[in-house]
Amino acid sequence: MQKTPITPDLSGVPSTFHRLLQGSSVYDSSSSPQARVWFIEKDSGYYLKCSAAGSLHHEAEMTHFFHRKGLAAEVLNYLPLENDWLLTRAVSGEDCVSARYLAEPERLCDTLAAILHDLHAIDPSDCPIQHTETYLRTAEHNYRAGMFDPAHIPEAAIYPSADAAWQAVQQKKHLLRSDTLIHGDFCLPNIILQDWKPSALIDFDHAGIGDRHVDLFWALWSLRFNLKTDRYATRFLDAYGRDKVDPEVLQLIAAIEVFG
Repeated sequence: MQKTPITPDLSGVPSTFHRLLQGSSVYDSSSSPQARVWFIEKDSGYYLKCSAAGSLHHEAEMTHFFHRKGLAAEVLNYLPLENDWLLTRAVSGEDCVSARYLAEPERLCDTLAAILHDLHAIDPSDCPIQHTETYLRTAEHNYRAGMFDPAHIPEAAIYPSADAAWQAVQQKKHLLRSDTLIHGDFCLPNIILQDWKPSALIDFDHAGIGDRHVDLFWALWSLRFNLKTDRYATRFLDAYGRDKVDPEVLQLIAAIEVFG
């Protein structure tokens, strides 16, 4: 996770956070233009995230939920104002795109599979958010808005057009289940290890009760993207448990994901 030293402009920051920021070393740790993330080097460390109004409610709720399960950072404050602000305590360790973990791809592959297997074994009954309906509703909205980007998803090459991909979704969406606690974006940068042991997951804006194949799809995508090869896909699925994997549903996820 990158950390660029900055001098923050406090004029647009809620006064609630001023004391924490003043006199502290602050680093920009943003990974997308949609959200600003600051790492605050004070005590054991904090992350302060700012995004558009209403956009962090889901993440705040699910980070709190996963923290109670021992799988996420502690949420210290969520302020829904003109912008959303989310303050969490930092967790120990490094994300899985750190050089030390990428240097041992077989071990990394097995570690990710074990973490995902254990996550999916958690009883989801007390989870406050359902994922599948929102997932499909978002895909339909984006399809009708003309959004279609298969370039970053090799599995989508079989769909020559947005209409073809959407037809596949309509024909097979009944295969999606809502019976598993999922992260929703199970990619290497969102998994924190400390000396190869699971420390925490981060970025829960797509988490909820959904279909396990969403996490499986993004784990396979991220292994391919970050290791620059497909050679670890078979190893990952074997380690996770082939009996729990339906290739047809993985292909369905690819059709949905081309709509963002």
